[in-house]
Amino acid sequence: MEELSPREQAVKQLKQKFLKALQANDSQEVLQILHTGKLDIDTVLEVEDPSMILASYKQGYWLPGYKLENSWAMGIHVCVMYNAVETALVLLQEGAAVNRMPNGKTPLHVSCEVSNGDCAALLLAHGAKVNSLSLSGHTPLHYCITKESVDCAKQLILKGAKVNMPSHNNEEDTPLHTAARFGVPELAALYLTHGASVDAVNSFQETPLMTAAFWAFDTKEQIYSEDHHFVCRLLLDHQADPNLQEEDHKTALHKAAWNCDHVLMEMLLLAGADARAMDINGCAPIQYLLKVTDVRPMAIPELCFQLLLNYNAARIYPPQFHKVLQSCHDFPRVVEILVNSYERLKPTKKWRAAIPDDCYKRHKDFYDSLFAICTNTPRSLFHLTRCAIRASMGGFCHRRVAQLPLPSPMKKYILLEPEGILY
Repeated sequence: MEELSPREQAVKQLKQKFLKALQANDSQEVLQILHTGKLDIDTVLEVEDPSMILASYKQGYWLPGYKLENSWAMGIHVCVMYNAVETALVLLQEGAAVNRMPNGKTPLHVSCEVSNGDCAALLLAHGAKVNSLSLSGHTPLHYCITKESVDCAKQLILKGAKVNMPSHNNEEDTPLHTAARFGVPELAALYLTHGASVDAVNSFQETPLMTAAFWAFDTKEQIYSEDHHFVCRLLLDHQADPNLQEEDHKTALHKAAWNCDHVLMEMLLLAGADARAMDINGCAPIQYLLKVTDVRPMAIPELCFQLLLNYNAARIYPPQFHKVLQSCHDFPRVVEILVNSYERLKPTKKWRAAIPDDCYKRHKDFYDSLFAICTNTPRSLFHLTRCAIRASMGGFCHRRVAQLPLPSPMKKYILLEPEGILY
């Protein structure tokens, strides 16, 4: 390592002393260092930043494979990062630049990143640009991603932040997309109140509703997010269109079906989502459900299938019914709902082969009843009556059955409520 000259060593030590004073919010020490005249107020410091709070890079640029531990920053960035409000005020009064970004972010971007409302107010009062872009193309409003950052977002909007301004990168998300992705209903409500476009699309033609629907399921933790559901509710209450399609022609219902999220699926269907909408590959939401039924342990898949079929979803093509058994053999309630949506079904040799022997043994009574009723003979008159009622309603049974003067058990029967056995 090249040795530093005495002068260079002194400057390095002074920078370290300055950085420690900033981090400790020691405004007197900071002033003393600045008044010696040996250190510029906007000098760039090397700061430990493993979470990359201070850094922003352009998409498509090369970055090393290892994690970057340090970032470049000016004193005002450090104050914002460490919530050193008093020292930040001292720097601003001494003439610190407020809109520079040595590592891709201005101090205002950083204040929103760390949800520091006090520093945001201070920066805005000293001329921070409210719609400035980070190196990655995001405005400060895009960095408001938690409920703790709502105060920052309010201040930005009052100073003229554009709630419909897309990020200038490959995604082109609006702040409403960001609130939808991170599931922050408080932010979504704020943006909608201030004129955010509810059906704005990003570069993938994805609306905030689609974004919230997709991110409502945490695949790592295998849990569903009530906050994302709340965001979807807000968007639908503001007349978001549930039938808009993104570039692959998927709707929000496709994404909810992929997550096996019955709560969100019902919300979308009640709002008019088309249960028969097809993506670019010709797959409707019910096909998405079939693909994920056995990999969503926290889901209640029978409710998802029941909802779709009661909202006019197209049934699985009968000669392909063995694919239902391949995907859902461990979910007899799903199989029961699907079988009961037909007047009759004729089995093929592929049916039995699709059900593993151990699974057949676990659910023997159910599968014995399945093969008993799926023959060349008609099913019971009771079942055929159910099918006739459903057909007369054009497939839209969910609301219309509720209006029938029938006892509750009979309504549930018409709506394909599973009973654990077929007859």
